[in-house]
Amino acid sequence: MGWSRRARHLREEPKEYDDATLAQKVQTEIFRAADSPKGTVNVNVADGVVQLRGKVQEPGLINELVEKARHVQGVRDVESFLHLPKTPAPMDQ
Repeated sequence: MGWSRRARHLREEPKEYDDATLAQKVQTEIFRAADSPKGTVNVNVADGVVQLRGKVQEPGLINELVEKARHVQGVRDVESFLHLPKTPAPMDQ
C-alpha cells in the first residue's frame, strides 16, 4: 500500500448526522469545561444549523461558544442569540 493511498485512508470523511445527534455533539463540545454555562444556554439544531440561546456571564464566552459549535463536524452554520445578563436577547442574526 503506497503512502498516498494510506494517507487517504486515514483521513476522516465528513459525516452526516441527524439534528438530534448533532445537537448532542455540540452540547458535548461546548459544555465540556466544568465551568461551562450548561444551565443557561440552550442548543437547537435544524437542518444542520445550530442555534445557541441564553445568557452568559462574560462577553468573550459568546464568541468562544459560537466557535466551538462551528467546529463540530456536521455543523453547517451557527446562529447566536446569546446575551449578557440585563441585556436583551438578539432578535435576529
